[in-house]
Amino acid sequence: MTPRILVVDDEPQIHRFLGPALEAAGYAALRADTAADGLRQAATGAPALILLDLGLPDMDGQQAIPRLRAFTAVPIIILSARDREQEKVAALDAGADDYVEKPFALAELLARVRVALRRAAGEAAAPPAVLRAGPLEIDLPRRIARLDGEEPLRLTPREWDLLVALARAGEGRVVTQRQLLTAIWGPAHVEDAQYLRVHIGHLRQKLGAAAGLIRTEPGVGYRFGVAE
Repeated sequence: MTPRILVVDDEPQIHRFLGPALEAAGYAALRADTAADGLRQAATGAPALILLDLGLPDMDGQQAIPRLRAFTAVPIIILSARDREQEKVAALDAGADDYVEKPFALAELLARVRVALRRAAGEAAAPPAVLRAGPLEIDLPRRIARLDGEEPLRLTPREWDLLVALARAGEGRVVTQRQLLTAIWGPAHVEDAQYLRVHIGHLRQKLGAAAGLIRTEPGVGYRFGVAE
């Protein structure tokens, strides 16, 4: 079955541009011009992924995200001209999977769509005991991380927890600073971004040539995985 991509945007030119582009890439495009129509089609049209604008005429997209998350777990990628870090963090914390600024390159957007769909397909299967990304192998039951099958990396408990949290989030998915700080250090440390940066720096040093597996989204958080 052809995967359906629901595009929720009130700009006609976005639909004229994205509709044919998505179909040429092997997807079926569904169109919604308002948040209300987007919510209805998300509930009835069985989309595999949702592209959601924030500046909708009847409801801010930030408000639509938790309403979508109330009944669907499909990937949500935000498309928006809003470039403030606070907007990105709020959308990701509300349940969006990724954020692409307008204007965007079609090749990059399609790459993000492919990554999100792959991740969603992987999450539907039984969770693996061993996670792999490029030369890195993470053995969850044994709490061991190796590069190219060499000796286990000497990670502190916090570094291990950070690596696993990023890897489990999935390839290319943004994990916000707040999400990482809350999950690993607890809610009392949600403002300790510098503390997180120090631990990420140490983790990258130990990953050596594979340090690029952890990519920074300035002011927002981190992505994990091999670049598309």
